[in-house]
Amino acid sequence: MTSKARTGLALRAYLAASHLIPLLARPMLSHRRRRGKEHDTRWVEKQGRRLAPGPAGRLVWLHAVGLGEVMSLRGLIARMADQQPDVHFLVTSGTAASARVFAGQLPPRTLHQFLPLDAPLYRRRFLDHFRPDLCIWAEQDLWPGFVHDLAQRGIPQAIVAARMNDAAFARHRKARGLFRDLYARMALITAQDPETAAHLVTLGADARVTGSLKPAAPALGCDRGELHTLQMALAGRFIWAVAPSHPADEDAALAAHDALRTQDPGALLIVAPRHPDRRGIARPAPLKSQGAVPGADDPLWVCDTFGDLGLVYPLAQAVLIGGTFDATQGHNPWEAAQLDCALLHGPQVGNFRSDFAALDVAGGAVPVTTAAEIAATLRRTDLAQVAGRAAAAAKSAGIATDALAGDLCALLETQHE
Repeated sequence: MTSKARTGLALRAYLAASHLIPLLARPMLSHRRRRGKEHDTRWVEKQGRRLAPGPAGRLVWLHAVGLGEVMSLRGLIARMADQQPDVHFLVTSGTAASARVFAGQLPPRTLHQFLPLDAPLYRRRFLDHFRPDLCIWAEQDLWPGFVHDLAQRGIPQAIVAARMNDAAFARHRKARGLFRDLYARMALITAQDPETAAHLVTLGADARVTGSLKPAAPALGCDRGELHTLQMALAGRFIWAVAPSHPADEDAALAAHDALRTQDPGALLIVAPRHPDRRGIARPAPLKSQGAVPGADDPLWVCDTFGDLGLVYPLAQAVLIGGTFDATQGHNPWEAAQLDCALLHGPQVGNFRSDFAALDVAGGAVPVTTAAEIAATLRRTDLAQVAGRAAAAAKSAGIATDALAGDLCALLETQHE
């Protein structure tokens, strides 16, 4: 974790090549902005420019790659904030969607910025401006130049809730020397599951299992007035959802919904696409993005707006977790579990294998493989009990984050001894 850690050939080559990044940065970012993949005004933060004012006092910097990972940090931040009332938090990410949704769910004393590209000039601008006292890398995104520069400055670093499946391990193994040097600069490394921990150890890390951060995150919020209006309008109907969904999930859900409505003609399916700009599904339906709400005769409603899962889940009695019927390999099930939903999931859960396994064992989730199985599960009379077990499993799984927050706060204290 110090600047004396080994700097092998691979890391030296990376650091040398990173000097070339500014030559391509502006045209690349401008192109991405025109395609809607960068924030209209804040994209310059990726060059270390126009950064928000840094808070006074001690600062913990946490980085996560995208929306799901950023949202999972909220519980860890809340626990660290309770233990260190004078500390502020900076969260960085890379995607425009993560910034939009996180802005509505910010923990106390927390600021969001886009992480600059990993060029020496941009790194220096960022670190000189914010001067963090601790850096926490979440799940799977690690920027070698920043890791090197933080170590040079004597700023402690940690990797938390790392996740690495067999395919990712194979890729990392090809650059084993680089990752060995990066892991040597970490004061703490934790993994979500034993498989990841074993992969990290093989790559030269000293890792232990602390589980996922996602069950510890606060429940998603929403506009309470909007929720109440919808609940009143939809009272008496059986409501379920597929979220965050991809086409394969929607195909299975639509077929199941057809079967369900033969016995319950008033049932409503809410479709919440993972990528709202994909818009329409296989059938016409009212779209939330157009201000439409489901009428009494509408069998479907498409919630095609960012950041509204906190509205969808409280409406639904059951949720088919998206990404589990295709190569996506699943999405976070804990957000729905925390909001009293019975969970269903398809067979492809590689990204959250241990999470779904824990929920299955607890009886809070039901694995399904066909539309017929989905429909049969939705007709079960014990869905409320399944939802209760899911919520209890989420609460239990979040306890490990308390201890992790304490370990990270201890690292922060060593910075000032």
